[in-house]
Amino acid sequence: MTVLRKMFSWKWALTTLLVFAGTAVCIRLGIWQLDRLEGRRAFNTQVETMRAASPLDLTTETPADISSMEWRAVSVTGEYDFENQMAMRNQYNEGMYGFHLITPLLYNGGAVLVNRGWIPAESDSLPEDWRVYDETGQVTVTGQVRLGKGKPAFGGVADALPLDGTRLDIWNNLDVERMSAQLPYPILGVFIQPNVEVGDTIPPIPYQPIIELTEGSHFGYALQWFTFATILFVGYPFYLQKQDD
Repeated sequence: MTVLRKMFSWKWALTTLLVFAGTAVCIRLGIWQLDRLEGRRAFNTQVETMRAASPLDLTTETPADISSMEWRAVSVTGEYDFENQMAMRNQYNEGMYGFHLITPLLYNGGAVLVNRGWIPAESDSLPEDWRVYDETGQVTVTGQVRLGKGKPAFGGVADALPLDGTRLDIWNNLDVERMSAQLPYPILGVFIQPNVEVGDTIPPIPYQPIIELTEGSHFGYALQWFTFATILFVGYPFYLQKQDD
């Protein structure tokens, strides 16, 4: 009996289907890792390109395509609107639980959200409690352009505005689009992540994510999955040849 006929005989048909299915799954996982590699390369290019660009001064210029400028250095001068600030829960600083204060900054006829940084959860965390962190008068914020997120990439809970029209003061995510819906004026579709000052221990304490511009292990994982697929698809006929009919 030829190997091909044996593969689809009653005795081996189920095993053959399982081998084919396993091969297809391994190939798909390999392609998935290559897709992730491509996404990581695009992310690295975006960060490197924006970091090489000259700092953007929102006070004098607000590009129409600012949403494509994530990670670009930015500065803006204006006044905070503390009446409409919000907070993001589940934030930590040196192991201490707290919130991030998200405050609109009004500037030269425009508005943008600023993630002012971490504050401790020392009270009931009501908007009136946050007023102790007010920075009155004109301020200049320097940092990076960031895009908001509806929810974390893996898991997490998206925020929903109350159906009764009341304000949502404490959020799970820095969702610029939904936050803008409850503000009395239009805002940019991005937020500013202020620069971190070394030794700053006075809340609100700015935060900047640590970025590693590497390609990770995606290519190696892809090779592993493609190797598994090859072993299954090529090795199975040799295995059958050694089996008695």
